[in-house]
Amino acid sequence: MTSNVGQSYPYTSEPEAERATVVAGLVAAREGLAALLAAETTPLDAHDRWWVWKCPTSGCAGLLHATGYARDLHALHVVCDGSCAKMFLR
Repeated sequence: MTSNVGQSYPYTSEPEAERATVVAGLVAAREGLAALLAAETTPLDAHDRWWVWKCPTSGCAGLLHATGYARDLHALHVVCDGSCAKMFLR
């Protein structure tokens, strides 16, 4: 399996409470993230668990956590908790 295909598959999942705690910590720690998420995403549906992906950025050991649905796109918006601090659509 190529790395591009492998990166499309989830790494693990996390309970909603854990996801919400991680995202709240990232929003508190990163200036402007709250405003960006408010502008670019809509709220997530109620689920017990959410998928988590490994960050595809070279040298970053972070995980990608769901932050909302991308506005006007059919995609899940995720943010990296690692050193790269990047955002992706899944």
